Amino acid sequence: MPDDLLLTVDNLKVEYAARGFRRPPVRVIDDVSFTLARGETLALVGESGSGKTTIGKALLGLTPVAAGRVVLAGTDITRLEGRARRALAADIQAIFQNPYGSLNPSRTVGRTLAEPLLVAGLPRVEVHARITELLRRVGLPLDAASRYPAQFSGGQRQRIAIARAVARQPKLIVCDEPTSALDVTTQSAVLALLSELQRTLGCAYLFITHDLAVVKEFATRTMVLQDGRIVEEGPSRAVCDKPRHEYTRKLVAAAPVPDPRLQRRRRQERHSPGPVTATSDIA
Repeated sequence: MPDDLLLTVDNLKVEYAARGFRRPPVRVIDDVSFTLARGETLALVGESGSGKTTIGKALLGLTPVAAGRVVLAGTDITRLEGRARRALAADIQAIFQNPYGSLNPSRTVGRTLAEPLLVAGLPRVEVHARITELLRRVGLPLDAASRYPAQFSGGQRQRIAIARAVARQPKLIVCDEPTSALDVTTQSAVLALLSELQRTLGCAYLFITHDLAVVKEFATRTMVLQDGRIVEEGPSRAVCDKPRHEYTRKLVAAAPVPDPRLQRRRRQERHSPGPVTATSDIA
């Protein structure tokens, strides 16, 4: 395995049980393969229901894999369970979409951040010092440790979730729509924080999103997912500016732009017969 290769996904298939007696399972991810290098950001883009969150759950062990293989840092983690899966928490973590639902409201921020560190066996004195460092890294005041999630804004809660995710300095973080519940200004601040943490910690991101404007500036590479299959892959700017697949062109055309006249023209093109021509209007 090359030194810079962190994650390999080979021919991944995920199926969900179908409703009804003796009906065959529904395949939601079909023969997906990709790699991710250390310190790289790979964006996974698609409409709701395309299967992108399911891929993230498969990597995290939150949904079973029907076929294929997931290899992280040279170790096959496809079907790890129990203690082996829990031990993997040091290498792979997640940041979820909803900063309001991803934190335990009955725990202080300090307890939330301390939990993964105590599980790792750090002495309590070191845990306290590490929490102070984590809060500093994500731009929160030190007294945040004694407060509860309800006392923070959505952007601040997402910073707490990010601090929890990086507490054990994982190799890979699955970011599942981490900015979609935030306003534009807060989105920008959270993305800047993620970029800074990546530079200092060297972690890789699998960045799941539907926002191509974010992808163009934030991700190194982009994969486009349609109905559980990868239909296009390449450098993010190339995918956003010159999409090759018709589905990708439709996603680009559907992305909002600040110019109302341009937005109106793109909407008309999108709903008119014939190929979609919008290619490079994403800010």
